Amino acid sequence: MITDKIRHKDIDDAKLQRLVEAALFIADKPLSVQLLKRDFLIEYRISNLRIRDIIIVIQAQYKGRGVELNKVASGYRFQTPIALSDDLAHLYKERAPKYSRAILETLALIAYKQPITRGEIEDIRGVGVSSQIIKTLTDRNWIKTVGQKEVPGRPVLYASTQGFLDYFSLTSLDQLPELMPMADFTR
Repeated sequence: MITDKIRHKDIDDAKLQRLVEAALFIADKPLSVQLLKRDFLIEYRISNLRIRDIIIVIQAQYKGRGVELNKVASGYRFQTPIALSDDLAHLYKERAPKYSRAILETLALIAYKQPITRGEIEDIRGVGVSSQIIKTLTDRNWIKTVGQKEVPGRPVLYASTQGFLDYFSLTSLDQLPELMPMADFTR
């Protein structure tokens, strides 16, 4: 059996930095170190650590500029700093969709209490959760099913996704703001 071997080439830091920067600019989603290596740098002999070091250099070069290289849950992406968002908002042709309070409450409960069932969400909210709410959150790739609870009826368990973290520029759930005590909501 004959196997084709990829012949790996060496690459200098300047070219590596240009390739990583270009890949991150043209990508339509955040790129992890592994994805950069697998999809853009496959023909080069390069370690994950070296790619991380180049990313740190790029981050430093873009710090405080009109775009910054930020880490989100599924990798790295260029984005505008939050401090500029009000000034740039008029450039967006499409407005971000408005989400109902019910959708946002359901999303928050899933993010903070995951894994959680629909019934548990309804118990906390005090009202039913429509199938449309679950469909909307699933279609946005903000939630997913992660199994079934081992109780009678075996209800579906929901959890947030990497897409949720990426959309809200988070690297992990630990970055969610602390919850206010329930007493603060009843006043």
